[in-house]
Amino acid sequence: MKKRVIAMLLAGVMALSLVACGGKKEEGKKDTKVEQEQESEMKVAMVTDSGDITDQSFNQTTYEAAKAWAEENDVDFTYYKPENDSDEARAASIDQAVADNATVVILPGFLFAKAIEEQAPVYTDVKFIAMDLATDAELPENVYCATYAEELSGYMAGVMAVKSGYRHLGFLGGMPVPAVTRFGYGYIQGINDAAKELDVVKDIKVEYVCGGQFFGDADITAYMDTWYGTKGVEVVFACGGGIFTSAAESAAKTENGKVIGVDIDQSPIIDAYKDKLTLTSATKGLKVTVKNLLTGIKEGKWSDYAGKSENLGLVSEKPDENYVELPMDTTQWSENFTKDDYAALVKDMFDGKIKVSSDITAMPKVDIQVEDYGSIK
Repeated sequence: MKKRVIAMLLAGVMALSLVACGGKKEEGKKDTKVEQEQESEMKVAMVTDSGDITDQSFNQTTYEAAKAWAEENDVDFTYYKPENDSDEARAASIDQAVADNATVVILPGFLFAKAIEEQAPVYTDVKFIAMDLATDAELPENVYCATYAEELSGYMAGVMAVKSGYRHLGFLGGMPVPAVTRFGYGYIQGINDAAKELDVVKDIKVEYVCGGQFFGDADITAYMDTWYGTKGVEVVFACGGGIFTSAAESAAKTENGKVIGVDIDQSPIIDAYKDKLTLTSATKGLKVTVKNLLTGIKEGKWSDYAGKSENLGLVSEKPDENYVELPMDTTQWSENFTKDDYAALVKDMFDGKIKVSSDITAMPKVDIQVEDYGSIK
């Protein structure tokens, strides 16, 4: 592997043939290692974004999936945690991973946009897997970007909550980044459609706010105390890294308050605050994404992913075969919304009978009452 200094010099020479995250190689120029039939001496690295591998969310799930795959396939795996939350620190961790001979670098989260732009064209013999990072630009051949149709699992959670009997709902986002907003707006659409179907539109109220950060604290917990206590909110979709802690702390103080988790099945950690506190979780298929990509690389099928940016969502009418879903085993199903009802909902969404908008330019136009408070911080 080339060290950073050498790589930067080479980048100058290659400036006319490569541009960052949207750049392309000059026609006829191909990196032999990226294009080779089989991956030899594969070494996988992961760099955390602003969190760490114990965040009980995006970083931890990605880390556990990559580590498990590496152990099963006898492949070397290392993770790197940047010294601080900055583009420079993340870049330094990528540099270190490359210096340590990583051939595949997994970057979970939108915060790696600048790293993909600046470093992928430099380290052309390294394959970069960027998860939850959206771009419309043409990507270099050594990059694959995956995003998720968060609005779909958000929609499922909204439908499930209303059909389970809840009428006063809340959404607590982290920061209003695209992924969080898609979750929230999908949730609103699901609540609205279920309310219309049950003819309870006038009974539904939704409180909507972002915390302004991806972790809970005393201020946000106090805000949630007001929702669950004074306002009488029954269930809150906590969407944004560790911000669920504030919703869980507040909900646990009530008799029947519930929390909806996000990204992964968060019931084990939310239920630690109080038994059966988690109504469901709106999840992304992080594990299957990591497994499929690393397996493809190992089998020499990188060309199936090279230079692509894909939005992963529903690929089957069967819930457990999709990249977005509600967990079948831990969701609190009821006679009003059973596993069969959920399966029927997924089938209708997959068949196109139910349309969910991914537009995040403005709050969806709905019939229910939605109060948008902006951001707490």
